[in-house]
Amino acid sequence: MLWKLAVVLGYLILMGIVGFLTLKKNHTPTDFFLGSRNIGPWMSAFAYGTTYFSAVIFIGYAGKIGWQFGLSSLWIVLGNAIVGSLLAWKVLGPRTREMTARLSTLTLPEFLEARFGSKKLKLLAALIIFIFLVPYSASVFMGLSYLFEQTLGVPYELSLIFMTVITGFYLVLGGYLAISITDFIQGIVMLAGVAMMLYFGISNEKVGGLLTGIRRLAEIDPKLAGPIGPPGWLPMAGLVFLTSVGPWGMPQMVQKFYAIRSEADIKRAATISTLFSFIIALGAYLLGSFCRLYLAEVPAAGGVLNYDAIMPQVLSQALPEGLLILILLLVLSASMSTLASLVLVASSTVVIDLIGKERLGKDKTVGFLRFFCGLFVLLSLALAMRRNTLILTLMTLSWGTVAGSFLAPYLYGLYWPRTTKAGAAAGILSGFAVSVGLSLYFRLDAALMPLLGSIAMIVPLFVVPVVSWLTKPLPEEHLVRAYGQGIYPASLSGSKEIGG
Repeated sequence: MLWKLAVVLGYLILMGIVGFLTLKKNHTPTDFFLGSRNIGPWMSAFAYGTTYFSAVIFIGYAGKIGWQFGLSSLWIVLGNAIVGSLLAWKVLGPRTREMTARLSTLTLPEFLEARFGSKKLKLLAALIIFIFLVPYSASVFMGLSYLFEQTLGVPYELSLIFMTVITGFYLVLGGYLAISITDFIQGIVMLAGVAMMLYFGISNEKVGGLLTGIRRLAEIDPKLAGPIGPPGWLPMAGLVFLTSVGPWGMPQMVQKFYAIRSEADIKRAATISTLFSFIIALGAYLLGSFCRLYLAEVPAAGGVLNYDAIMPQVLSQALPEGLLILILLLVLSASMSTLASLVLVASSTVVIDLIGKERLGKDKTVGFLRFFCGLFVLLSLALAMRRNTLILTLMTLSWGTVAGSFLAPYLYGLYWPRTTKAGAAAGILSGFAVSVGLSLYFRLDAALMPLLGSIAMIVPLFVVPVVSWLTKPLPEEHLVRAYGQGIYPASLSGSKEIGG
């Protein structure tokens, strides 16, 4: 136990050293929040991938979805790699990097303000991001702390406090540059951990290899080994859509496109990120698919099915004692990278979007960013301390609400000049209303939450163009400023309406 704790402590000290070494490179808000827009393809790709996959995937989702759907959960792997990574980089990356640099915007709310000429849009977006990323961040804390408790015997509350101090330290000091460097290190650890997890998890006698494991699953329920699991195709489609298209509208994911160095780097990052996402998702969901072979029933917590406890117990049975520390570092890496990105994005909404960097000035803005990073970590800690089994459901609600609010306005804002301020506002409000309204109507039914989040992303894709065609277009000079001279006229396909 002591040597395990020593390894974890050494790893965390390394993360802290990175934060300390990057301290002097953060002089401006752009330095702190985007790493001076000078992050290379490998660091950008690993930052995207490690932010994508957190402890919630390894501890909560892999166990719960694997238990319910069996091998059909592998559809999520394909969706995450092809849609969530490859297409996201190809479709969003180049235009986002180009437009945000031209408009001098640092955050997604700032981009919405500059693109649509509306400060109210920025304020609305900032409030949604800050409020709904708190439970997301808390869910990351909880997933990691469960694993600490299961594998190291460290009390849950102590694990939470420990994580708060370490993550807050390197983030507050180093900003996005520190996140990028630590994400690269953490990504390497995650790849090594997944390789070991798959090898020992599938070759364990309880599974007996891939083909034997599939046969044993079919003996429990033929649907567990089929293309569509017992819950049916609609819940699976909701999960695939939510976890694969959702990142397109999540500000902590979009941030990676802002910060990358060049368009040429985007092409390389797309390939690296896709391979990374496929390997990590495959490791989590494939092993999760076989969790019924390790456990006779889902462990209960207070009379409620505790899906968060499945994967820690599977891993403790599947892996040799000495390798459990590598899996702990894997989940620790996934958690810290996601948590740091969430905290940085959420704190920026308060400082840059709500208070305003112009009002504070360059020096005070960086100081305020550091302060609110620490405050946001503490808010997430307070929520995670409640140890509420509802937290995974709240995380799904957060993902669906944030992605539903921003996906359509952001996507149309990048590619369709005819999108109006009213159309963007209608998109944000409709996505928010559908996600929150339906979730409350169905009383946060965990089985329905992924489907409701998917609906919240789809509805605004129709609302934005309809409202935009019915409302007055933005002035031509504003659109030229957003899209650039020479790009703007071609993107209108000959339309004469703008400026009329």
